Amino acid sequence: MIMMKRFVYINDDQVSHELYCDNRISNRKYTILNFLPKNLWEQFSRFMNQYFLLIACLQLWPLITPVNPASTWGPLIFIFSVSATKEAWDDYNRYLSDKKANEKKVWIVKNGIKKQIKAQDIHVGSIIWLRENDEVPCDLVLLGSSDPQGLCYVETAALDGETDLKTRVVSSSCMGIDSELLHKIKGVIECPNPDKDIRRFDANLRLFPPFIDNDVCPLTIKNTILQTCYLRNTEWACGVAPFFSGNETKLGMSRGIPEPKLTAMDAMIDKLTGAIFIFQIVVVMVLGVAGNVWKDTEAKKLWYVEYPHEGPWFELLIIPLRFELLCSIMIPISIKVSLDLVKSLYAKFIDWDEKMVDEETSIASHATNTAISEDLGQVEYILTDKTGTLTENKMIFRRCCINGIFYGNDSGDALKDVELLNSIEAGSPDVIRFLTIMAICNTVIPVQSKSGAILYKAQSQDEDALVHAAAKLYMVFLNRNANILEIKFNSSSIQYELLETLEFTSDRKRMSVVVKDCKNGKIFLLSKGADESILPYAIAGQQTRAFVEAVEHYAQMGLRTLCLAWRELMNDEYREWSLSFKEASSALVDREWRLAEICQRIERDLQVLGVTAIEDRLQDGVPETIETLRKAGINFWMLTGDKQDTAIQIARLCNFISPEPKGQLLMINGKTEDEVRVSLERVLRTMRITTSEPKDVAFVVDGWALEIAVTRYRKAFTELAILSRTAICCRVTPSQKAQLVQLLKSCDYRTLAIGDGGNDVRMIQQADIGVGISGREGLQAARAADYSIGKFRFLRRLILVHGRYSYNRTAFLSQYSFYKSLVICFIQILFSFISGVSGTSLFNSISLMAYNVFYTSVPVLVSVLDKDLTEETVMQHPQILFYCQAGRLLNPSTFAGWFGRSLFHAIVVFTISIHSYAYEKSELEEVSLVALSGCIWLQAFVMTLETNSFTILQHIAIWGNLAAFYVINWIFSTIPSSGMYTIMFRLCREPSYWTAIFLTVAAGMGPIVALKYFRYTYRPSKINTLQQAERLGGPILSLGSIEPQARTIEREVSTLSIAQPKMRNPMYEPLLSDSPNSTRRSFGPGTPFDFFQPQTRLSAGYSRNCKDN
Repeated sequence: MIMMKRFVYINDDQVSHELYCDNRISNRKYTILNFLPKNLWEQFSRFMNQYFLLIACLQLWPLITPVNPASTWGPLIFIFSVSATKEAWDDYNRYLSDKKANEKKVWIVKNGIKKQIKAQDIHVGSIIWLRENDEVPCDLVLLGSSDPQGLCYVETAALDGETDLKTRVVSSSCMGIDSELLHKIKGVIECPNPDKDIRRFDANLRLFPPFIDNDVCPLTIKNTILQTCYLRNTEWACGVAPFFSGNETKLGMSRGIPEPKLTAMDAMIDKLTGAIFIFQIVVVMVLGVAGNVWKDTEAKKLWYVEYPHEGPWFELLIIPLRFELLCSIMIPISIKVSLDLVKSLYAKFIDWDEKMVDEETSIASHATNTAISEDLGQVEYILTDKTGTLTENKMIFRRCCINGIFYGNDSGDALKDVELLNSIEAGSPDVIRFLTIMAICNTVIPVQSKSGAILYKAQSQDEDALVHAAAKLYMVFLNRNANILEIKFNSSSIQYELLETLEFTSDRKRMSVVVKDCKNGKIFLLSKGADESILPYAIAGQQTRAFVEAVEHYAQMGLRTLCLAWRELMNDEYREWSLSFKEASSALVDREWRLAEICQRIERDLQVLGVTAIEDRLQDGVPETIETLRKAGINFWMLTGDKQDTAIQIARLCNFISPEPKGQLLMINGKTEDEVRVSLERVLRTMRITTSEPKDVAFVVDGWALEIAVTRYRKAFTELAILSRTAICCRVTPSQKAQLVQLLKSCDYRTLAIGDGGNDVRMIQQADIGVGISGREGLQAARAADYSIGKFRFLRRLILVHGRYSYNRTAFLSQYSFYKSLVICFIQILFSFISGVSGTSLFNSISLMAYNVFYTSVPVLVSVLDKDLTEETVMQHPQILFYCQAGRLLNPSTFAGWFGRSLFHAIVVFTISIHSYAYEKSELEEVSLVALSGCIWLQAFVMTLETNSFTILQHIAIWGNLAAFYVINWIFSTIPSSGMYTIMFRLCREPSYWTAIFLTVAAGMGPIVALKYFRYTYRPSKINTLQQAERLGGPILSLGSIEPQARTIEREVSTLSIAQPKMRNPMYEPLLSDSPNSTRRSFGPGTPFDFFQPQTRLSAGYSRNCKDN
């Protein structure tokens, strides 16, 4: 593998100045010069905007335009201006933030002199001088600090969300250099090109004489301080800007724009828009041909039709193009802006929800992604982490097993176990060594408070629990002074020299330290880790059965387990190994892999001492939340790195699966392909014929078997994923979590991933919806997620209340937007049949523009306040989420209902308007205004009929908008040049006008109200039943079980080579959005599926659209 390198010369920024960028930060998307062209290019890169631009340009052609071009250019410019203004405002705020950071004053050392400059003027190779509480202006390699041992403490909350202080250490080559000499230090740093991995830095440092004799010193992330960190509890520190400044810092490289997520509803709207576009083209072609035929036949017979005898060569295109312009309003120009606006409001509702504020931490919920709220209402699978997500991540040391002896089993607390305390008092060597490993095999930093108490700064909650437990058992970790670890046992002080730290990785699953006893000079390797990473490396001849039984016993209690082990190293063995370790540490290529290989050489022949058991309690409300969301038809998968038995026990405690003996677990295990295949085949046979409830049967798989199943038997595992509504995946890596999310997405399921730590970020970003918990592991997950919440229990409200309301409101708004545009368009088409199919517009330009932008937009925007059911009812009856999951409120069938309604209303308005005012003395403008009035009145009553809960704002929007229609037209009627002079005054004085309006409303709304009454009274949906109970004020009757239940189907079990279906046969409801006989899923051709009837389990021809990967 070829890796580009950089060579940075310390304290010699003249060379680096020519090669590398300065420290100027720029997160701006635009500049003053490129804003207009770049923004227009982005807006016109969308097909819809290109379409509207084409229509607007065609309207500039006087020969074909039926209306004033302003009717299209006005709304188009307005909508583009709104989008551009929003982009400009966001970019201006980014500019102000950048300017504040760039102009911050920092101290540098140049030519041995300290001076203050702006942060933006820092160059690669500059030496930066930091004082306590200073913010780090760029990524630095630490050269020195006020601590004699070269330590400094940094706060990384702005980087990774973790509030505990972390130690950073001066590299060994710079250790002990006097602060005055640091001003003159010279050297070179060899490092890779910039990357965004904040947990890794592989580089080498070589100082020039006289500081050191040209020796190479490896650098790691522990020798760096990254941008936006703060220096704490350290008087001063200095470092060199070696590689990454400005936008090339690790933080700057991480600031990518995430890929936009397309919701299921957006995808459906795009499809419906495409269907309308095709319909529009067909209508234009038909009317264009009819218009040309009428012109060549009937028009010549009419003396008042002045068509020229000979037209231009493109004469046949004139009428079709006129109809294209006339029908262009079929696709509402304002739909995207309207949807963006209401989606932003949905996100604000989540931010403002006081019922989703964690009282313990005062952390409020937050919506980072404002575009996908309606997807929350369509979630089908939730993939959740365990530690910190379902549990509190408050680790408490409960029990332990040392050399086969169990402590804490009687009292439930090993710290109070008399037998253990007696063993400590007696000085049992194994017990003392066990406690020593607990105390110093870690990266914990002891800090002495002003009162003299020892406080521990730990990056891991497990390490924090072990160190505190050791202290309570009289093995107190006192001090970490450079490489000297000091512990106090009873009244005696013990010191160890820390020689090497073998850090924990997700692959090795263990952590070790090599220490030297300062008293006798002996060298020891101390290790702790998961049982499968410790027990197999036990020294030959040691019996580990007792430890295996202890791990299983504790795991069945839901406790987290770690195995502790040690070995003594000979001086020659350590010396030889240390050279290899140093060489691997200096590698710039594959350093992590080489280190793992070197660590493997020494982490063997271990003397296993025992097992620790740590309790991690469930969060409040977790079982209730999972039970409620299961009733809503949501399936759960647990993805955890914990041991299988621990995960199963936690799953039982949190209602993930039923308790024994009802809950049935199907194990997929094995270390070879054949073992996994047999196990997978057995589980598949069971899942195909099972009749159990979703939480009564679940498959369990570990990371090793999962890797084989996904890579070698992907189709079989995909079928299992479809059949299984509950799964427990143990010992999985972050990449495997993301793989499982992608697997379910490939089967067309809407997935939600929730986690709290950095190891959950990939899973969260991969899912359709990512939810992060602001927990004890920092804010990495919360920052990477679409939504962040304080506790898992808030997920119930996020989905059932906010997700469901967002879906319902967006479904109505999008279909209503098409409806109001189609009504006007159909009236124009009907008018063409009495105007010689010429493409003449019934409405004037001002009326069309006002209709699209004002008359019909304001009422629909306040639909974001509509609630079909109260929040209490929704939470009490989560089953009704099925309507959203099945896509019942927005699909081709419901859209066909709105399409039919628009056509019906257009016929009513046109017929009544023409028959009321089609006499000789009537003006075209009069007929136009009567028809427009009928549309506005109808839509006011449609909004009233479709609104479930009224507020003052909704009344003002609906009826105030109707009143504003008359006020605006009265104003225009006073302007002689408007083309509407005195018309509205004349109409309002005529009884025939009000009669026409009354007949329009009665004829247009009568059948709609009658149909709705019939459905509400005689064929009510479950939602209608709940609405009726709420309005009557009586008790809400039980809906019964509307969750699809499984029933047995007979089928022959096939081999693992499973044919994947390519197409789905969707079945949609006939007309109304709450039809009880529709669903988004299909379960085989010709098989009807009643939403409230028992559901057949998927057969061989399961119809989920699974993509072959």
